Amino acid sequence: MSAPMEQPLPATDSWPTPAKLPPPAVEPASPKTAAALIVPVLAGCLAAGALGAYGKLHEPTGIAVNVAGFSSPQTVKVWLATLAFLLALVQLFTALVMYGKLPVFRDASWLGGVHRWSGRAAFIVSIPVALHCLYALGFADYDTRVLVHSLLGCFFYGAFATKMLVLAKKGVPNWALPVFGGLVFTGLSGLFVTSALWFFTTFGVKF
Repeated sequence: MSAPMEQPLPATDSWPTPAKLPPPAVEPASPKTAAALIVPVLAGCLAAGALGAYGKLHEPTGIAVNVAGFSSPQTVKVWLATLAFLLALVQLFTALVMYGKLPVFRDASWLGGVHRWSGRAAFIVSIPVALHCLYALGFADYDTRVLVHSLLGCFFYGAFATKMLVLAKKGVPNWALPVFGGLVFTGLSGLFVTSALWFFTTFGVKF
């Protein structure tokens, strides 16, 4: 008995084409644009302007903050400013490590808490300094150093307000937080140089 003959396969171009399935639906990512920074930046500018206006219009009292054990309110101010600057250095160091710029720790998970709390402590320490500057001295411009210091004080708190709003806001560019954090550090560094460092180099280290 002869084997049944195999049926020839149809030509390739005659095969049915499978139906094309639509691509899976993907939710569009929220756009990260510079437009998301408009409100935080405006709020920071308003904060800086309000502090400057109050410092200029307020009649200086000459004294606002004093602590037992220090020789004068000015020494209290410069030492608190120094402490705030040292805490800001901790902020800078921990930020660089967390962003991978200083790979000095294999496990840097604990640095997040150090970064947050050092920032909070620096802000709290700076408040008595700001109160003394605004209430006792006001916005002064009788020489270049004092004018720069007054401007930096307003700039620092404006940049700080902007950074905090950026931190809580969604849809901001990835570069925004490091940039505004850097501006906050720059402002505080300038305040330290034009106040505490100037005082120590001019009058010596005093308590």
